[in-house]
Amino acid sequence: MKTAIVIPARLNSTRLPRKVLLDLGGKPVIQRVYEACAKAKLHHGIWIAADSQEVMDACKKFTDHVLMTSPEHPSGTDRIAEVIKTIECDLVINVQGDEPFFYPGIVDRLITAMRQSDAAMASVCAPVENLDELNNPNLVKVITDVNGYAIYFSRFAIPFSRDKEVADVSVYRKHMGIYAYRTNFLKEFITMPVSFLEQTEKLEQLRAIENGYKIKMIEVKSIEKGIDTPEDLELARKKLKQNGTI
Repeated sequence: MKTAIVIPARLNSTRLPRKVLLDLGGKPVIQRVYEACAKAKLHHGIWIAADSQEVMDACKKFTDHVLMTSPEHPSGTDRIAEVIKTIECDLVINVQGDEPFFYPGIVDRLITAMRQSDAAMASVCAPVENLDELNNPNLVKVITDVNGYAIYFSRFAIPFSRDKEVADVSVYRKHMGIYAYRTNFLKEFITMPVSFLEQTEKLEQLRAIENGYKIKMIEVKSIEKGIDTPEDLELARKKLKQNGTI
């Protein structure tokens, strides 16, 4: 199963404009993500999907595997779908361009999960750590069946505890936005109309579930936070210094 990692790189993000090009220890954020992906073992290549010439030029300084995509794409998924028209692969891993600290072994686990299942997609979850996370609508939660397939994703705490207050938040799972797609499914997925659940929760993966497709979830112990705000960027810079990376 030939696998490509694709990193969508959008210049004008809403909460932190130009974040993929911002400095993180002497390198742009997107380069840190690319270098993390390069430590995975089971893939056959890494590509960056740029949305502008500026991103293209910045990425060309550290890799030739960068492709220009339309600036009109509504999501990273659509951007990846354009890339797989150019590169040949059976499976594509979508790694967000603002996740410089994710563990590269996650990529290998996603690839293995897809090889061993009939799921159209796979993604990642981890235990919720505290009540603030559980009640934060910006942190997506997921529930699975006994075989590890996603039943539902929500911005609410799911399942809802009807009879008592939540005592142990670790029984809840939070979602990390790294995905594996079978390429044939992805080509079909982007042609599907936006579903009711997706439109209501503003969660694209619900389109797959509402149309009857399986999403295999792999669980990790914890999830490193991506860079969404100026505060996140400063925390990331401090972490690099503490780790002795710079």
